[in-house]
Amino acid sequence: MKISLQDVTKTYKTGKRALDGVSMEFTSPCMIGLVGPNGAGKTTLMKMLVAALLPTTGSISLDGKPLHQNERHLKSVLGYLPQSFGLYDELTVWQFLDYMAALKNIKNSRAAITKAIEETNLSEKRKAKINTLSGGQRQRVGIAQALLGNPKLLIVDEPTVGLDPEERINFRNLFAQNAQDKIVLLSTHIIEDVQHVCGRLIMLNHGKILFDGSPEELIRDAQAHLGGEPKLEDAYMHLVKKGSA
Repeated sequence: MKISLQDVTKTYKTGKRALDGVSMEFTSPCMIGLVGPNGAGKTTLMKMLVAALLPTTGSISLDGKPLHQNERHLKSVLGYLPQSFGLYDELTVWQFLDYMAALKNIKNSRAAITKAIEETNLSEKRKAKINTLSGGQRQRVGIAQALLGNPKLLIVDEPTVGLDPEERINFRNLFAQNAQDKIVLLSTHIIEDVQHVCGRLIMLNHGKILFDGSPEELIRDAQAHLGGEPKLEDAYMHLVKKGSA
């Protein structure tokens, strides 16, 4: 699978330019960490990759075909967790995932739901109504629906919000395991979530790409300015300040 963005911009009706001349390419298998401060353009980029928004200018293609003309194929391979994901509070966890499996037209849905529940440690809550779950458990339900059906393209926006440190480690390892045979794009502002599992980081600020490379390359780039052996978070903050200057 291959996704290409060529000189993509997105300007909203308010005049705000959320993306400004963004070009990048993803080829499976890979796991990419999308990082940057609030308002950098990360969520806009993800919405465009799932065809929820169209670019103002530029182009996005999936396997060589324009994305907006290839939505049926996109939906068949996509697992997506947006930053704000609505859940049906009166349904149980199983009922909600069964509903999502039907929307995704997943065959053998029972096996797919069982697998997603086990991967997200929700087995004990499978019969619980969603309105009885904690914030972290609700986030796990959102992750479970994204994993349904073993999608070949997994796009998750701030997936570890509301999870405790141990859960965050478990899920970033789970995403890394999934990246063995697919494209996984993980957006976060928590550098720890991408440091050890993403071979590639893309950093956005003010709608522009500030950095596209490995975590080790980002650290090396910062050494000349910071000296010593900076941590990835230090290198990231240096680049944020530099890009905001």
